[in-house]
Amino acid sequence: MPKWMYPVMIAVGSSCYGILSTIIKLAMNAGFTASEAVTAQYMTGFFLALLLFAAVNRRLPNLKGASALIPAGVFTAATGIVYGKSLVYLPASLAVVLLFQFTWIGMLIDCIARRRLPNRAEVVSLVLLFAGTILAAGLIGTDLTGIPWQGWAWGMAAALTFSLFVFSNRKAVEGMDMLTRLLVTSFVAVIVISFFQSPEILWNGSLSDGLWVYGLLLGVFGIVLPVTLFGLAVPHVGSGLSSILSSAELPVAVTVSVLLLHEPFSGIQLAGIIIIIFGMVLPTLFEHKRAAKSPVTE
Repeated sequence: MPKWMYPVMIAVGSSCYGILSTIIKLAMNAGFTASEAVTAQYMTGFFLALLLFAAVNRRLPNLKGASALIPAGVFTAATGIVYGKSLVYLPASLAVVLLFQFTWIGMLIDCIARRRLPNRAEVVSLVLLFAGTILAAGLIGTDLTGIPWQGWAWGMAAALTFSLFVFSNRKAVEGMDMLTRLLVTSFVAVIVISFFQSPEILWNGSLSDGLWVYGLLLGVFGIVLPVTLFGLAVPHVGSGLSSILSSAELPVAVTVSVLLLHEPFSGIQLAGIIIIIFGMVLPTLFEHKRAAKSPVTE
């Protein structure tokens, strides 16, 4: 696979996460709780992963090295739990902004783990991303004093757990194909979700009342696509750069919330999105430029 595909996969996977807040808000508007929507997301995601594995592999999974995927499953479930909690207290746009703090948190974790300092392109990128976030979310001139502290706390917790999810995908599992990786990660996640959310949706009739529609959308965009794409691409890109590339999530989230939730949109927000996109691609452009200048050795 061409090297340029891996950054694109990270951007696409993170864009899938940008859709989730709007879908959960729509489920809440339909009379379901955030907890029920999140539970439906992970249960449906595991069911879809199982169907994909059975259809393609048609054999028992090779679970050698599967324990290395437990953190990925735990942290993706934790992100779903705390992000769903934040949406109870926050509008979708602000919840995404707080989740978006994974950009600098993920870079910090990567720098600590690799005992390094961020390079110049990464620092400039993070500054641009932070500035673009403020503009794109429409926070300028917005009164945030009425936002409960629980919303801020859950939102920042989601940023931390998502950063740890990206970091936990930094290594490939030798001998394990992607569908097996998806199956194991989603299985661990659904077990965690079942303990802390609303497993009663399996028997209380919520799914047949329409929750299955939201669960299907959340399962595809919140489990199957991002877990697969991150699992494939992060080992090649690195967790630090992956955190920056994942900033594609915010422009998608703002766009979807405007289209489906009819949240306001302004020229300032458009400028913020443009700044975010530039900040997102800057490290990749810098890396390509540096590679082009490096002498080719035989």
